[in-house]
Amino acid sequence: MKEVPEEIKHWNWGAFSFNMFWGIGNKSYLPLLMLIPLFNLVWVFICGAKGNEWAWQNGDYQDVETFNAVQATWNRAGFVAFLIYIISFAVVFIFYGMIIAALIGGSSYDY
Repeated sequence: MKEVPEEIKHWNWGAFSFNMFWGIGNKSYLPLLMLIPLFNLVWVFICGAKGNEWAWQNGDYQDVETFNAVQATWNRAGFVAFLIYIISFAVVFIFYGMIIAALIGGSSYDY
């Protein structure tokens, strides 16, 4: 097993957001455990935390700079996807809240 440099031991948004696709693309197949229901609720965070280490150990990287350049693309895409997930969840939550408020009786004004 290859020694993992300290410079790459940090959060990987690509592994967090695109876990299974990221794993296949980086020859790291542990993210496929995301297919296990309920276990995946915890495993997604483990993928984000350990993703760089797995990619380094399974990849053919010559130096840390090359590795960081490859993972930077995954990180940007993963972070944008995470933001889109959060915004989408908020919009849906607000939308359903408005529907529920309208069904319960949104106008309770006495004239």
